Formats: sequence, C-alpha cells, structure tokens
Amino acid sequence: MTQLQHPEAPLVPVSPHLIDADAPTRPRPTASPRHPVVKAFADPAALGLGAFGLSTFLLSFANAGLVPAAAVAVLGIGLFYGGLAQVLAGLWEFAQGNTFGSIAFVSYGAFWMAYWWTQTNPALAREAGGAGVGLFMICWGIFTAYMVVAALRINVMLSVLFIIATFTFVALGLGAFTGEAWLGHIGGWLGFATALTAWYGSFASVTNATWRRNVIPVGEISAS
Repeated sequence: MTQLQHPEAPLVPVSPHLIDADAPTRPRPTASPRHPVVKAFADPAALGLGAFGLSTFLLSFANAGLVPAAAVAVLGIGLFYGGLAQVLAGLWEFAQGNTFGSIAFVSYGAFWMAYWWTQTNPALAREAGGAGVGLFMICWGIFTAYMVVAALRINVMLSVLFIIATFTFVALGLGAFTGEAWLGHIGGWLGFATALTAWYGSFASVTNATWRRNVIPVGEISAS
C-alpha cells in the first residue's frame, strides 16, 4: 500500500493500482485545494458545477420576471440534474477525499430536491407561505456565506461563485419574506451571474481534464 498525504486527514492508505501515475502533470481538481487523484474517479466538479449552473440559470428567468413559466420548466431538471446529479458528484468527491466539493455538491443537490418537493406539493407551499420560503432561502444564504471562507483557499472562480450565490440566496429570501417583487427580481439577475460562473467552472474543469493541462484558468490560489 502507498501512503498519500492529505491536508484534511491523516495519511490515507491507497492501493498502488488506483494511483494515477500521470497525476503530477494533470490540472489540479477544480473544487479542491489538494487531494489524492485516484485513477478510478474523474474530477466530479465538471458535473456538479454544470448541474448547479444549468438549473440555476433556468430558474433565474422566472426569478427575474422574464419568463414565469421557467419556474415550472425547471422542476424536472432541478430534481434529476440539479438534485440527483449533484448529489452523485458530491459522493464521488467524498471518495476522492475532498471535503469542500463533497459538502458543496451534496448540500446543493439536496437544496434542489427540497425545492422540487416544495414546488410540487401546493399544500406544503401554502403552509410555508412567503415567510417560510424566505427563511428557507436565507438559511441557504448563511450556509453559502460560510462556504466562501473555504472557497477562498481554493481558487478565484469558486470564491466569486460562492460570494455571488450568497447575495442571490439573500435577495431571493428577502423578496419572498417581505413580498417585495423587486428584491426577487434582483435575486434573479444575481442568479444569472451565479449560473454563468458555475458554468465557467464546469467548462474549465472538463476542458482542463480533457486537454490534461490548464487551458482555461480558474485562478488557483497558492497553497502556501
């Protein structure tokens, strides 16, 4: 067995046949500062960020007041792509030993599943009301805000993504809580910025992994 150093845990025994011999020449995983590159798993960040970005982009058309029907169109995508696919990406991040990526993707996957459940159960949505939905979104804003601290250790792309996403959740939450439509519309436009940043990260992850070098920059932050 070969020992691989990990910044978040003691030495982890990894079978030699699972270690990717080309790892030193490959781009660093997008959603992690440093972790063992295991040959059996690709970098799940491309899937997780893509799922988060697409689902958020579609829903933002409704939140911004541009295409109200997008709130219905997003439900299937939100459940299967934003929800299930993100949870799977997070589980693969767990297998890679990446705390940040696993917590982020599983959490936001669960967010989309919870959103789908609420929106497809009208009685539940009525019981929650604007105040309940607003607090739901604000709580996610708090979670996203403290994830910013960890993102600042990884790269610029993730830092920007989580900062914008924090303001998005807060704006949407305040809009629902107060009943002020203009706050929700601001949240929608911030959602577009959040989605495009996530898509950029997904694009960088899949492109850099395919080209086996850093073609698309994400602004890696020095580990020192």
